[in-house]
Amino acid sequence: MALFDNKNPSEAASPTTSYREEDFERIDPNSGVKRGLKTRHLSMMALAGIIGPGILVGTGGALANGGPAALLIGFGIIGIVAFSITQSLGEMTTLYPTGGAFVTLSDRFVDKAFGVAVGWQYWLVWACVLANEYNVISSLMLFWSDKIPSYGYFLIFWFAFLAFQMLGVESFGEAEFWLALIKLLGLCTYFLFSIIYVSGGLIGQTEAIGFRYWNDPGAFVSGFRGVAQVFVFASTFYAGVESVAVAATETRNPGVAVPLAIRQVIWRILFVYMGVAFFFGLTCPSNADGLINGESRALKSPMTIAIQNAGWEGGVHLINAFIFITVLSAANSSIYIGSRTILFMAQERMAPRFLGKTNSRGVPYPAIIFTNLFGFLSLMNLSTGGGKAYGYIINLSGVSTFIVWGAISFTHIRFRKAWAAQGRTPDQLPFRSFAYPWNSYFGLGANIFLTLVQGWTTLSPFDAGTFVDAYILIPVFGMTYAGYKFWFKTKLWRSHEIDLDAGRRKDLDIKEVFAEDEPQVGSNGKQPGFVKKIWANF
Repeated sequence: MALFDNKNPSEAASPTTSYREEDFERIDPNSGVKRGLKTRHLSMMALAGIIGPGILVGTGGALANGGPAALLIGFGIIGIVAFSITQSLGEMTTLYPTGGAFVTLSDRFVDKAFGVAVGWQYWLVWACVLANEYNVISSLMLFWSDKIPSYGYFLIFWFAFLAFQMLGVESFGEAEFWLALIKLLGLCTYFLFSIIYVSGGLIGQTEAIGFRYWNDPGAFVSGFRGVAQVFVFASTFYAGVESVAVAATETRNPGVAVPLAIRQVIWRILFVYMGVAFFFGLTCPSNADGLINGESRALKSPMTIAIQNAGWEGGVHLINAFIFITVLSAANSSIYIGSRTILFMAQERMAPRFLGKTNSRGVPYPAIIFTNLFGFLSLMNLSTGGGKAYGYIINLSGVSTFIVWGAISFTHIRFRKAWAAQGRTPDQLPFRSFAYPWNSYFGLGANIFLTLVQGWTTLSPFDAGTFVDAYILIPVFGMTYAGYKFWFKTKLWRSHEIDLDAGRRKDLDIKEVFAEDEPQVGSNGKQPGFVKKIWANF
């Protein structure tokens, strides 16, 4: 166990400790991907990665359907569930930073057929999110200029994102780091504007608005019905908090980076999601024109409406520029997560095998192209309008998120039972989930409940189209599981049969730490300066 315990370097570097050479290879020998993501890349992904126009624009739909109080309640409840999921995932992924993340873990601790069903559901989440990103970016570009048709803008960005993904994981990680930093700064700026605006402190402002919009048009739009609708929106916005597990295989130091990233998720939930829910509901009325407009091919953000109501009409261009930056990040991340999910599934024979190839630089080019092709779903907005297209696709990704999150909690419960059955103790885990087992059982129960309740508003009055949209993926999950299990005769693993040792590896940088007795020096033979040391640690 010394090889795998998360000890400090001085303890782990004993003369009796041995290391497998493949643990320190830059290209992962099992999956063929490159271990190029640094700890700071993964940390920033945990804090602000995958935060795209969905939360900035789509929150308008949630606000219009539920009201500001429903927005806070919905985001708060889903935030608690998301925290539960990341804790379960962090415990397993720190120990097993293997390709496929929880898809592989579902295969390993439950049943391969279960892993197949979870994997395809998770890939569908990111195919839907990607289509939404293309939908938003086309609407944004049309707002600025309609000289090029919507499909023209789509094709331009489709090829641009595809080309960037082919550069490799290091380029993706660096871009995500800086784009995520810009997103955090942009949200901080808007939160500061909101405080000044509601307090009546803007230049030329005659009165403070305070909590006016909580009274008129009201805190709730349609009671619990509105809260239930917010659940669907919020689940799509929260999708991505589990993505650090997908990136673990391509991380240089998963033993350090994954636990750190998992611990930072709580700040993402409190600052980003709860901050957006509170300040959007405070500064934008739920009955504002444009929050939901099925006839329009554009989508309005509550940020845009708030700034215009404050008297700065030109501010719409600033907000749209900020949304545009988030699109670049979110679309890139959607292609990355979707392609890696399908890559590892193909390598485990859960998907067509040609999707499991990588080139000499560790780029899974067939999986990237395949995932990006589903961005063409965004062309639905040519006939339905941007608002309706967004609503159709978001229902699919919302229920998929609940199903996948429930599967993660169930897989964690199965892992812990195997861990105990084989005589191992929680103290041997390098990262321990908060409040196990209550945390995991809560995650499982909450996601089952949310999966069933998220579409109940379609029952009265009954709408066949939206009902199918809300619930179709539940039987699809069951049929995928049953069909694969019947055809390939897969086995439901018993606790004592599960292999708890395969799939572990040490951090890539630990080899250099153990090989050097002296501090590292620069190329000029001198010790690095104070500023460089601070930057390296950051």
